[in-house]
Amino acid sequence: MSSENSSADDVRQVWDVVVVGAGPAGASAAYAAAVAGRRVLLLEKAELPRYKTCGGGIIGPSRDALPPGFELPLKDRVHAVTFSLNGRFTRTRRSRQMLFGLINRPEFDQQLVEHAQKAGAELRTGVTVQRVEQHGAAVPDRRTVAVVLQGGETILARAVVGADGSASRIGAHVGVKADQVDLGLEAEIPVPETVAEDWKGRVLIDWGPLPGSYGWVFPKGDTLTVGVISARGEGAATKRYLEEFIGRLGLAGFEPRISSGHLTRCRADDSPLSRGRVLVCGDAAGLLEPWTREGISFALRSGRLAGEWAVRIAEAHDAVDTRRQALNYAFAVKAGLGVEMAVGKRLLSAFERRPGLFHAALTGLRPAWRAFTDITRGATTLAEIVRTRPIAHRALTALDRRQAEARDGAEARGETAS
Repeated sequence: MSSENSSADDVRQVWDVVVVGAGPAGASAAYAAAVAGRRVLLLEKAELPRYKTCGGGIIGPSRDALPPGFELPLKDRVHAVTFSLNGRFTRTRRSRQMLFGLINRPEFDQQLVEHAQKAGAELRTGVTVQRVEQHGAAVPDRRTVAVVLQGGETILARAVVGADGSASRIGAHVGVKADQVDLGLEAEIPVPETVAEDWKGRVLIDWGPLPGSYGWVFPKGDTLTVGVISARGEGAATKRYLEEFIGRLGLAGFEPRISSGHLTRCRADDSPLSRGRVLVCGDAAGLLEPWTREGISFALRSGRLAGEWAVRIAEAHDAVDTRRQALNYAFAVKAGLGVEMAVGKRLLSAFERRPGLFHAALTGLRPAWRAFTDITRGATTLAEIVRTRPIAHRALTALDRRQAEARDGAEARGETAS
């Protein structure tokens, strides 16, 4: 904030940046804006720490996007992955190096918020944002956004970052559109020490019975996080998959400490990332990996970008400059995360049709396993592998072609039948 405006802004309590939502995306945005020396307010409707439905896997890109000096509160370090195809053809692959870490979200999120606070951000919990306004009586000028809280209080800001999850009110204001919605169900199951020891350092990934579905077991000390995910609209079948999955793992006799569910929403390609002085990031923007539905790394990375560009928008003096900075933010997101998402969507489409092929590749082909380990460690990305490795490019192109041929054949049969 420039010195000539500081006294006026203090009187009118105009924040440079207000961030809505204190998950990984929001905390990262608040940290990035606060590190730049701006007045930042972070709003969260829950009291912290709070539980979130999430596997809690921290892969390389997540680790690399954390603030300097951040010490991960790891519950386990994964060196082995057991793959199964709906409970069959089970095989475990191991790595000498750690593949990824496992955390509990309440601790992880709390720690991220504390880093944002240490950088200078102010936190308010227990407040619900009803809406944001960029025009009207509550907005004193064109450089200001009004954040209206439940109960009527209005907070003024030069820029707003929406990081309020997949059911985001800020996302609705921006006009975020999803073209993929999935249902995730999860249970946190306390287990005896003998069971916990069997899972230590090893996760299970089960390619499920529903198109595009899979299940997981993530060990976290004396608790196993067990979950499944599938396309929305198959709620009963998804619940049945989770129950059968837990049963065949021999865990049905243990009472879950928490059972929860949530929807993940993946943005459409033409979905906006901003409106005026309001940006969205993380789940609020529909940013996640479409095949695995991994969202923490996308939240951390997009949150940091949103915080950096919110600072630029806060400094913008007119609509033209505001628009320019918002477009730059969108370009930065699409050039990195957007490219990864495009490859992920192609992989999901292929996986929905041929899960057995993916299972056979990961359990039987060394290049596929090496690609998996490189991605989880953060040495590369799905997009980079497809771009730089001819065999991966050819395989995905062949899967695309087969899918297109199958779709054309189905359409032709439909036309004939009609």
